[in-house]
Amino acid sequence: MQKIKSLMARQGLKSPQESIADLSPVEDFRIPSKEEMREMREQPIDPQAEQEIINSIQEVYYSNDSFDMVQHELEKLPPELNLQELEEYRDKLKRQQAAVSKKVADLILEKQPSYVKELERVTSLQTNLQLAAVICTNARRQLSISKEDFTEASLGLLANQRRRHLLTGLLKSLRTIKTLQRTDVRLSEMLEEEDYPGAIQLCLECQKAASTFKHYSCISELNSKLQDTLEQIEEQLDVALSKTCKHFDVSHYTRVQLAYTLLEKTQTAMDQLHMHFTQAIHNTVFQVVLGYVELCAGNADTKFQKMQYKDLCTHITQDSYVPCLSDLCKALWEVMLSYHRTMQWHEEQDKEEPPPTTDEAGAADTEEAVVDHSYVKKKLEHGLTRIWQEVQLKVKAYLLGTDMSNFKYDDFIVVLDVISRLMQVGEEFCGSKSELLQESIKRQSVNYFKNYHRTRLEELRMFLENETWELCPVKSNFNIAQLHEFKFMGQSRSPSVSPSRQVLSSQDQVLSSKDQEVLSLFQHFSQEGNPFERHIDNKDEETEDVLASNGYESDELEKCVYQDYDSDSDVPDELKQDYVDEQTGDVPLKSASRETLRSRKKSDYSLNKGSNAPILTNTTLNVIRLVGKYIQMMNILKPIAFDVIHCVSQLFDYYLYAVYTFFGRNDMYESSGPGLISSRLRTTLNRIQESLIQMDSLGEGSSSVHGGPGEDRKEKVPSPHLSQLVVLTASETLYGLAQRVVATESLVFLAEQFEFLQSHLDTMMPAAKKPFLQQFYSQTVSTASELRKPIYWVVAAKALDYEQMLLLMAGVKWDIREIMSQHNVYVDVLLKEFEEFNKRLGDVSRHVRVPLPVSNVLWEHCIRLANRTLVEGYGNVKKCSNEGRALMQLDFQQFLMKLEKLTDMRPIPDKDFVETYIKAYYLTENDMEQFIKNHREYSMKQLANLVNVCLGSHINKKARQKLLAAIDDIDRPKR
Repeated sequence: MQKIKSLMARQGLKSPQESIADLSPVEDFRIPSKEEMREMREQPIDPQAEQEIINSIQEVYYSNDSFDMVQHELEKLPPELNLQELEEYRDKLKRQQAAVSKKVADLILEKQPSYVKELERVTSLQTNLQLAAVICTNARRQLSISKEDFTEASLGLLANQRRRHLLTGLLKSLRTIKTLQRTDVRLSEMLEEEDYPGAIQLCLECQKAASTFKHYSCISELNSKLQDTLEQIEEQLDVALSKTCKHFDVSHYTRVQLAYTLLEKTQTAMDQLHMHFTQAIHNTVFQVVLGYVELCAGNADTKFQKMQYKDLCTHITQDSYVPCLSDLCKALWEVMLSYHRTMQWHEEQDKEEPPPTTDEAGAADTEEAVVDHSYVKKKLEHGLTRIWQEVQLKVKAYLLGTDMSNFKYDDFIVVLDVISRLMQVGEEFCGSKSELLQESIKRQSVNYFKNYHRTRLEELRMFLENETWELCPVKSNFNIAQLHEFKFMGQSRSPSVSPSRQVLSSQDQVLSSKDQEVLSLFQHFSQEGNPFERHIDNKDEETEDVLASNGYESDELEKCVYQDYDSDSDVPDELKQDYVDEQTGDVPLKSASRETLRSRKKSDYSLNKGSNAPILTNTTLNVIRLVGKYIQMMNILKPIAFDVIHCVSQLFDYYLYAVYTFFGRNDMYESSGPGLISSRLRTTLNRIQESLIQMDSLGEGSSSVHGGPGEDRKEKVPSPHLSQLVVLTASETLYGLAQRVVATESLVFLAEQFEFLQSHLDTMMPAAKKPFLQQFYSQTVSTASELRKPIYWVVAAKALDYEQMLLLMAGVKWDIREIMSQHNVYVDVLLKEFEEFNKRLGDVSRHVRVPLPVSNVLWEHCIRLANRTLVEGYGNVKKCSNEGRALMQLDFQQFLMKLEKLTDMRPIPDKDFVETYIKAYYLTENDMEQFIKNHREYSMKQLANLVNVCLGSHINKKARQKLLAAIDDIDRPKR
């Protein structure tokens, strides 16, 4: 480099070092010395040879600038050095160096003019830069003078204007902050006005404004205050939400929901709402029960307030139980109605939702709203079952907290009605079958009904033992549907009686309208009223209607008539009044005279004609009322339907057994009346005696029957005893015929009412138990009319003096030899007995209507007994001629002729029985033998006497022995 510089110096060129560095000169190459340059110039110039020398240089010398050629050459030296070779190699390197140096020098000389020109440009640029620096210095000095003289004042004005603008904005911000500080007053006012959406909107706007001025230190405190206010609003909003659980108000709930929507807490609100409903149910029932418990306790003892609800329910008294249950259900109805209206509100809101927007922000909001609505819908639907479950649990605890086994029937029926209505509410509310309520009310019902039925059976026994079997007068159109106890059959929610069985058509229309109301409770009571309150009121009104339409309250004359025919002093007057002509639908004639009533009475009780007024007693009505109560209970409580129907059958069984025991059981006459008691009736009586009657012979040990399984089905009652006031031995009254008619026909009437109720009972009976009901009707109810035969047979057996007949017939001489034209005296005596019987029967019929079937049975029994007495008398004859047999026929024909004038019965019973026996006297030996085989209805004594009397006339001794042997063969199986 120094050589190049020296070369440049010799040529008179000046080169700054800074500029030369930027021109990127060739570095790290060796500048030839003067000698070398001279040698190179001195050497002949052969460009081709020179180029070959340069090409012979190894490539490694061109590799990079950091190449160390000395190190390279030293490494190439062989291990053994040869001086000659080294010198030759050195000369070669020198030639290569000389060629390169010469080439470089040529290139430098070739580029020198360009270099000089560029160096001049650099020098000129340096001069220009120095001039620019001087100009900038002068400009800055001039700008400083201008600033001092002209700009400073103008810019000061601009700065002041800017400051003023900033201060104006600051003042506006301070005013906004002041307004924010005072928003708590307005928020309080809005909360008092229950304008929750407005309060939340204002609070959110304040928070948004506060975030704008968060750079102010006072705003941090305001933010905290606004957050506290928002939390306070949420708390008050939660309280407002809880108020909707008891009294739902559309506008109030709309504001609350809108407020939660502004807070974006719709789902949280729904969770809170269900929690409030659950709490409302608990608080409501607790307060209702607590109020009644404290009222009954009569003191301000606070121990009740600390009790659990379940324990509190055990302190409810029997008198306050029904009112408390009613109020409890009313309160729970309000809660469920509020929930129902809440669901309706949300359904209406879903229908009124605007169509979704198309922009992205609107689409996001719509999607979020859809999620909220879906959540709310599912939550509400799930809440239905949850709310109803809570209601069931509370009512179940109340039901099981008190032993209802000793409740009055009417109170218990009210409990069943209320619970039944509550279960209907539950079915409409969420489609639930109310298993908890059914199970609890069934448990109480079984317990109550078992005790109730045991008491009623004892009462029935008391009634029967004090019953004088006097007629209880009722109107001719009397029907059990007119009794208050059977009003429920028309109001039944399930079809029970076919339309053809409905008696009061005018009530059907009212009841059908009631059915429609029952089916839509939430619709009919959505705005006002309460199904439970209305139900109780209707029940009270119905009782008042019964009393108002009962003419015996004000008609003293009819009371007298009633008392004339019922001398049973043991029956309370109010029962007598309640049992007669109740709810007939006809207004009694207040102006009826005593003579009118007497004439009506005579026409009603005229023999076989006149009025068809039912024959029944107070006890019969009592049983019918009990049946009505039982069916009413069964109608409400279908799960215990079989138990109730079984008890209903026991009422009928006991009444039937009592009537038979009082009037039909007589060992002396039972055996003499073959076929009087059918095998079916006898089986029924045996079954009743074994399953229901506690026989005296069992003594105290009979109580063990009650302790076994199936206690309520094996409950036994002592056998009833006939009242001492009932006299069945007086011949003047035909041995208590009036009482027997009233007893028997009241049983038949009771059986007819059971037949009327069969279709209703069949619909209530579980399918698996229906054979029991069918068997009860086919083997028990249908046998009621069969009791007429044994009961009236006792009267018929005593009404005529059959023994006197036999004595008179024994005094008649039958072995006469001439035909007689005059009948015997015993026929007139027998006919006189029948006339006396007919007269006494007429006397009885003046007091008690004797129905045609009863009259027919009595006449049939008396005629049959008289005919059998005739055969018995004819069978006692020792000697008899053909003329005697003709006299027998004459006597019997005279008897028939006179008898047919006394009775309308055709044909005369056992007429053939007598005629056949008389005509058998004329039979030959063979015919007699066939007669004996075919006529088993005659006794062995009568047949044997027939053979003995015929001996000598047309039967010899041998034939007599043969015929007696045939009679003995017939009698042997019986022995």
